[in-house]
Amino acid sequence: MTPRRTRSFFAIILLSAAAFTAQGQVPNGIAHPDPAHAPNWVGSWAASQQIPEPNNAVPLDSLHHATLRQIVHLSIGGPAIRVRVSNAFGTAPLHLITMHVARPLSPAKSHIDAASDRAVTFNGRADVLIPMGAEYISDPLNYPVAALSDLAITMQIEEAPGQETGHPGSRTTSYLATGLPASATELTGAQIIDHWYFFSGIDVSAPADTSSIVALGDSITDGHGATTNGNDRWTDDLASRLQHSAATSSIAVLNEGIGGNRLLLDGLGPNALARFDRDVLAQNGVRYLIVLEGINDIGMLTHTTVASEAQHEYLVHQMIGAYQQIILRAHAHGIKVIGGTIMPFIGSAFYHPDESNESDRQVVNAWIRTAGHFDAVIDFDKIMADPAHPDHLRPDYDSGDHLHPSPAGYRAMAEAIPLTLFQK
Repeated sequence: MTPRRTRSFFAIILLSAAAFTAQGQVPNGIAHPDPAHAPNWVGSWAASQQIPEPNNAVPLDSLHHATLRQIVHLSIGGPAIRVRVSNAFGTAPLHLITMHVARPLSPAKSHIDAASDRAVTFNGRADVLIPMGAEYISDPLNYPVAALSDLAITMQIEEAPGQETGHPGSRTTSYLATGLPASATELTGAQIIDHWYFFSGIDVSAPADTSSIVALGDSITDGHGATTNGNDRWTDDLASRLQHSAATSSIAVLNEGIGGNRLLLDGLGPNALARFDRDVLAQNGVRYLIVLEGINDIGMLTHTTVASEAQHEYLVHQMIGAYQQIILRAHAHGIKVIGGTIMPFIGSAFYHPDESNESDRQVVNAWIRTAGHFDAVIDFDKIMADPAHPDHLRPDYDSGDHLHPSPAGYRAMAEAIPLTLFQK
């Protein structure tokens, strides 16, 4: 090709590309996004992902052409949704044959309102192949959802992706069946499982001033001691309070708690610093972060052995360093960080804490309360401590294990959080 013809050829290509852009299209026919009219996506519900431990995993062969229906409780509503699917810990790609959304008739049953059932697409197709280690966001779906409403997500899975990704502490019932379509009104004969799998979030389209709070924590945030299908974790109660105040009804709550979680070391899931990017920074619309972590770090130090005074001091030093890292990384993204003081747990049958553990807790809480560290503080310790025995949980807020609150305790935690923390 001569130089003149080469220039002519590229001129034609450039003109063609300009024409496509002017028409709001690209050559493959996919609509070209208009940034000026792009929807504002904010997380309404989320769950931290981990490798389910053996007693919380489903047998891999049960995921062969399986239909899995999972129900979640949203915080804020909106006219459109996107579903986030996770294969974060898979060792092979996850192939979803199809996925549907619908309104459940009850969280405690697999029934859905058939008239509300809609198919979800990925890149315009019903199926999607999610690489191992990845998360995938669905196409937007015009599907109005109300604040504090329930939503059923039903996915058909071709095969287990080698290793499962999920959230064992759902406190919500899921339904696993084979040979049934995702649109089935009822999953007859389904296996009942109180865990979530391969499902990490629901985003809603919302006005530009809408935002979310991420609650980063352990089993106390995850809701151990809450009622199955009752949505009575402290984060649920906080979401309800926010919705009943005109000044805060545009703020969502995303529960990113994991049972047994620690600041410094992995437990049943990745440590808080390791999962920070995925569970906090990757969430849409995050403006606030509540951190309630550390009780498992303190308890595990002496869970099976005696620790020296130097080991106690080093643990406290490392915990404070972890808090500082969380604050630093959140501030870099314009997120206000609110510290929650660690609640008392003397009497815990699991940890058997002594005065050294209690001393560690007091030192850490003193640092959390000190001005200039967190942007604000929620003094959960003061709220939940027994006035007669401040190193114990209040009996009327104790689930019975002297470590986790009861639903009444979770409600007290939520009611003690000043909503002014989240007002502009």
